Amino acid sequence: MKYHIDTIPVWDAMHLDSECPLCALRRSTERLLISRSLGASVMSPDTRIRVNDLGFCPQHHQMMHLQPGGNRLGHGLMMLSHLQTLRPRVSQALKAGGGQGQGGGFSRLFRRQASASVGGGSPLQPLCAGCTVCEELETQSKRQAASLLHLWNTEAAFREAFLASKGLCLPHTELTLAMSGELLSGERLASYAQAAGQLLEDSLTRLEEELAWFTQKFDYRNAQKDWGTSRDALERVVNKLRGWCLGPEPMQDEQKA
Repeated sequence: MKYHIDTIPVWDAMHLDSECPLCALRRSTERLLISRSLGASVMSPDTRIRVNDLGFCPQHHQMMHLQPGGNRLGHGLMMLSHLQTLRPRVSQALKAGGGQGQGGGFSRLFRRQASASVGGGSPLQPLCAGCTVCEELETQSKRQAASLLHLWNTEAAFREAFLASKGLCLPHTELTLAMSGELLSGERLASYAQAAGQLLEDSLTRLEEELAWFTQKFDYRNAQKDWGTSRDALERVVNKLRGWCLGPEPMQDEQKA
């Protein structure tokens, strides 16, 4: 069995017995990117250029702000530099839209562009979007999905482990199936599509039963009955359908190690 830097984390995530190993990896990567953003990256010229240009989305600002032992000074320095870059762009966009005190020119432009075909929007719209963490996270997530497909293609032990697992969440099933046509071929392609689809269907059936019992437990007549595996069914159903967003943080112990 061969290991390399991209496949080891996938194997580690497979050992979690979670609803989706790629979700666990994605969240672990996201925490690491936030930690790096508040660490040495604060003073990195390459990082500063990207942050100046894109900034961070609300979710990742919140994660940085709530980071245990977080670096408020580092966060503030990055935002000061971003603000100094963004402010002239805002002024330029406002002037392009007609500016203030010109009969609502900007408001009229916004209404015209917002009602136009796809791709329309006010000149301010590009300044409201973008996130350096989101961009890097998407890149890393696709690499992790590619590593999973590589392991399926090359390692019989991984195929056995995957078939014995709970499969992937709905979004990661879609992602890997979309990527599989480029990374797999022949029998490996067909067998992955069959396995991923079957595992998803089996998981949704299982989760529907668990969630149904979860709701029935709130009936006083079932109060003394065993929860079974349904106590966290709500969280696992949401995570299966949308990707991890509820419940205990995955792979936290592995990241600390």
